[in-house]
Amino acid sequence: MAGLLAVVFLTGSATRLFAPMEKLAVLPVGGWVEDVSAGTVKAIGAVEVLTAMGLILPAVLEIAPVLVPLAATGGVLLMVGAIITRLRRREAAIAAALAHLALAAFVARGRFGRESFTS
Repeated sequence: MAGLLAVVFLTGSATRLFAPMEKLAVLPVGGWVEDVSAGTVKAIGAVEVLTAMGLILPAVLEIAPVLVPLAATGGVLLMVGAIITRLRRREAAIAAALAHLALAAFVARGRFGRESFTS
């Protein structure tokens, strides 16, 4: 699940980091970029890359496993922000953000606590 979530964040971040603002604005769920600066869009993309790295690298390198639930929690916060933004803009396309939120919450919940997936 963490790997799938990392792929979700990496694909989104690639678009935000490398596509011009004009192309992002015409995407079906890209209208929100008109409300923020280009720097903000790039920063969100960078945070998504860091989230994906935090979900994958601890398992690959077998160090600091506490980073996985922290990264997943960061993903939850990113998705909450995405949902709030879409609701404020009255966009109907929040199903994907809700699914990503649920996946991130599942990974975070599964990796925190005494009965974590890693135990």
